[in-house]
Amino acid sequence: MRIDRLLCYLRFVKTRSQARRLIEQGHSRCNGTRIIRASLPITESDILTLALGKTVRIVEILQLPTRRGSVHDAKACYRVLDPQEEGAIAEAKSLQDKGNTPP
Repeated sequence: MRIDRLLCYLRFVKTRSQARRLIEQGHSRCNGTRIIRASLPITESDILTLALGKTVRIVEILQLPTRRGSVHDAKACYRVLDPQEEGAIAEAKSLQDKGNTPP
């Protein structure tokens, strides 16, 4: 399944056009590799890192959806790997909020 269609089906964005714009910004990754085209094929067990607004979501694809369904159906297709934003991104953000810079 194409990455732009997947992002729409999983409700990270509302439309495929928004998904393409998100990808063109260059801040999305699949298995650690920058996504440079909207037609990138995604399979089960891929790890996606998505910059959505001011947050970064890291998710593992558990199954590929067949359509854009309800929020409940979408959430059943992926697993959030950093649910409390406990990784290095959150640490850098908290330091930045305190006025410090990360090491």
